Amino acid sequence: MATPEEKYDLITRRLQEVLGGDAIKAILAEGRQPKCYWGAYNSSTSHIGYFVPLTKMADFLRAGVHVKVLLAGEYVHAFLDNMKAPLELVAYRTKYYEYLLTTVFKSLGIPTSALTFVEGSSYQLTKEYNLDNYKLCATVSEHDAKKAGAEVVKQVESPLLSGLLYPGLQALDEQYLDVDFQFGGVDQRKIFTFAELYLPRLGYAKRAHLMNAMVPGLAGGKMSASDPNSKIDFLDTAETIRKKLKSAFCEEGNIEGNGVLAFVQAVLIPISELRLERQSGNTLLEAGMGDQRPFISDDAPAGTVFSVERDAKFGGSTHYKCFEDVQEDFKNKVLHPKDLKSSVADGIARLLAPIRQAFEENEEWQKIEKLAYPDPNANVEKKKKKVRFDWCCIQSFMS
Repeated sequence: MATPEEKYDLITRRLQEVLGGDAIKAILAEGRQPKCYWGAYNSSTSHIGYFVPLTKMADFLRAGVHVKVLLAGEYVHAFLDNMKAPLELVAYRTKYYEYLLTTVFKSLGIPTSALTFVEGSSYQLTKEYNLDNYKLCATVSEHDAKKAGAEVVKQVESPLLSGLLYPGLQALDEQYLDVDFQFGGVDQRKIFTFAELYLPRLGYAKRAHLMNAMVPGLAGGKMSASDPNSKIDFLDTAETIRKKLKSAFCEEGNIEGNGVLAFVQAVLIPISELRLERQSGNTLLEAGMGDQRPFISDDAPAGTVFSVERDAKFGGSTHYKCFEDVQEDFKNKVLHPKDLKSSVADGIARLLAPIRQAFEENEEWQKIEKLAYPDPNANVEKKKKKVRFDWCCIQSFMS
């Protein structure tokens, strides 16, 4: 059985930043099971940057963490984020994300039975939650609310009130989901520090916050769901993947803002390590879907976590035991961008193949996808449709 120190190392490995780590250490030292939540915000179709947090769930489960996945749709978060998602589409997008996340977890071999999926509307429309929201509104300044959401809430010249409410609602989720820490990208840092400041002012405990690094986009800068040129979607075909990788920013010798190189560090090598750990029996991972080989060639020496495969006439394959060696070879122009792109494209295609197959075999998922993300260029006569709120929930809250 792992020691508290070993569990903490598992929980925090490969993260960019940890706030409040001592609180997690104390829980582990007492022999208790830490509880965390990660939120899936369904404003648009998911890109493969999500592999970073989803892969991390394997470490949490192995360390004995009780993981809750918040499907933050149905009325509240997904709609209030400066209306990134129209209200009539939010419920469909919540269902789409449920299909997608479940399939990705299964493809990675992460046991979904060990995860708890929670729909935000199950508690976000309750009287208690909304009263706490009013208390926050009477406590939080406009400056603090705007600052907290600066990295994740769509910034416009004349912001809506909804965007100012968003950070407070995410902070309240920690209390109403009854967790010890929240996990998210480093772009959520300002919301996390906002929660650490304001939850205690409502009489609630200060939670810890764990953050993964953000994967740069294919064109440099942040990988964004709203920028098709910066991302690869989970349902992209192998042909589309190779086409996007071919045009991705990957300047020879330049390791700054290199999304191709960063994907090796943040996704391919961690998944390789998880699969190697499974081969040795040192994991909770299940069999997984599709090709479950690590991203190494068959003749790779022991300790290899990533291989760049080349024909013998071009020098043969190169094997790496850590990302730092990959980065050093690329920086010194030993590893050519074309070879790196080819190996990364092969790895991504292998990762996405079982997800794409599951989608193509599931008619209900396909229908939900069309309803959740209708083609904006489709020549369909638009009918005005009244938006229907769940008045039962609202009347219950008002009574």
